[in-house]
Amino acid sequence: MLVGSNNADDAGVYRISDEIAVVLTTDFFTPIVDDPYWFGAISAANALSDIWAMGGKAVAALNIAMFPNQPEFFPSLHKVMQGGSDKMTEAGVSIIGGHTIRDKEPKFGYTVMGLIHPDRILDNTRAKPGDAMILTKKIGTGVISTGVKAGLCSSAVIEEVTVSMATLNRRAGEIMLETGVSTATDITGFGLIGHLSEVLIASRLRARVLAGNIPFFEEAIRLANMNRVPGGSMANLKNYSPHVMYHESVTDTEKILINDAQTSGGLLIFVPTQRKEMLISALQKDGILAAHIGFVLEAEEPDSARIIVER
Repeated sequence: MLVGSNNADDAGVYRISDEIAVVLTTDFFTPIVDDPYWFGAISAANALSDIWAMGGKAVAALNIAMFPNQPEFFPSLHKVMQGGSDKMTEAGVSIIGGHTIRDKEPKFGYTVMGLIHPDRILDNTRAKPGDAMILTKKIGTGVISTGVKAGLCSSAVIEEVTVSMATLNRRAGEIMLETGVSTATDITGFGLIGHLSEVLIASRLRARVLAGNIPFFEEAIRLANMNRVPGGSMANLKNYSPHVMYHESVTDTEKILINDAQTSGGLLIFVPTQRKEMLISALQKDGILAAHIGFVLEAEEPDSARIIVER
C-alpha cells in the first residue's frame, strides 16, 4: 500500500510492480438532479475525478446501484445506467460489472480503478510553500441543488449546473501532468475549505485564499443570500471555522459558498509559481476554467490559522 486513508487522500494506491500501481476509489449518492440520465452521468464524472486528482489514468469501473423494488422505476434505472455508461465511454473507461440491491431511495455510483507510476503519485503530502492554487470549476452546486429541490431555479440554471457537474476532469488532469504540478485534489462534499484543509494538514503548511478570485455560480450567491443552504454546507462551515481566519471584508455569503458541499466539483491544483501562467494558459486554451484563488504558505506556530481568507 502506497497511499491509504491516513491523510484523507482522494483515492488509495497499491503497488503492483516497480512500474505500475493501481489507484482505487468509490463514490455513490442519492439523486442530485431530477433527470435520471444526467444523474447517472454526474455520478460517473464524480467517481472518476478522484483518479485524475491523484495523477492517475482511469481504466475500469464497477456499477454500484440501489433502487426501489417497483417495476415502474426500472425504466429510470435504465436511463441512470445509460448516463453513467456514456460518461465512462467518454472517459475511455470500461465498465466490467457491478452490484445492485433493492432500497427505498435510489442511489448510484461507481468503484473505479486507475493506473499510475509509483513515483508519480499526487498525494496530499506534496504541496509546497509558494505554490499557486488553481481551481477548474465554479463553486456552488450544493446550494443550487437545494434551490432546485425547492423549485427556486430556472431551467437555464439547472442546465448550467448540470453541465458543470457532468463535465469530466480528465483533460484538466492531463494538462496539469503535462505542465508539472506539486499535487491536486478534487472539490466534493467537504467543500473548497475542507479539501484544501486536508492537503494542508498532510503537507504541514498553511494557505492564503483570495475570496474575490473564487468563481461562484451567480445563482448560488442569490440562494445563499436567501439562506437556502444545505445542512452539509453549514456543517462544513462550523467544522472548519476554528482553523480559518476570515478577513472582515469577506461576506457571510462567501463564507458559506467556500464551504459549500460540492458534487463533481473541479480540481484544485497546486502548481509552482513559475509554472502558474503556463498552467492557466493551457487550461484556458482547452476551454477549462482556471481561477488563481490563492497561495500556499509556510507553516507557523501550531495554534495559528491553517487558512487565511481575504479579499
